[in-house]
Amino acid sequence: MNNRTQYISEEGLTKLRADLEELVNVRRAEIAQRIHDAKEHGDLAENAEYEDAKNEQAFVEGQIQRLEALIKNAIIIDETHGTDHVQIGSTVKVEGTDGKEVFTIVGSTEASPREGKISNESPVGRALLGKHKGESVVVHVPAGDFSYKILEIS
Repeated sequence: MNNRTQYISEEGLTKLRADLEELVNVRRAEIAQRIHDAKEHGDLAENAEYEDAKNEQAFVEGQIQRLEALIKNAIIIDETHGTDHVQIGSTVKVEGTDGKEVFTIVGSTEASPREGKISNESPVGRALLGKHKGESVVVHVPAGDFSYKILEIS
């Protein structure tokens, strides 16, 4: 299982814990009941419902292990960080060739580029971390290099 440190907001950790509780306390019981019901239908070798329930059980157990590891290795992002340099939890306004953009640097668990939440492990996130207002950064991606100027950090 993955034992890497995971940066996450308090809200994100609460959601992960709720998801884990749902899987452990609700989904496990539902699947156990499906397996029990399928066993009563007779020959397990030719029982598609039993096979499907066992596959779902394996998937849910994998999800439980993944969430437990994420929660165990979670480090809460400090919401009261300073604005002198970019760090995890910072919201950064930048200007590039495509105009102005706003990114919030989050841990990989909460990354959602469509919402402007980028991972600290992404090329843009890595390039911005530790930089100051007014600095320019070059981001290296497979499609080529591009640059941003940091306009604001909050």
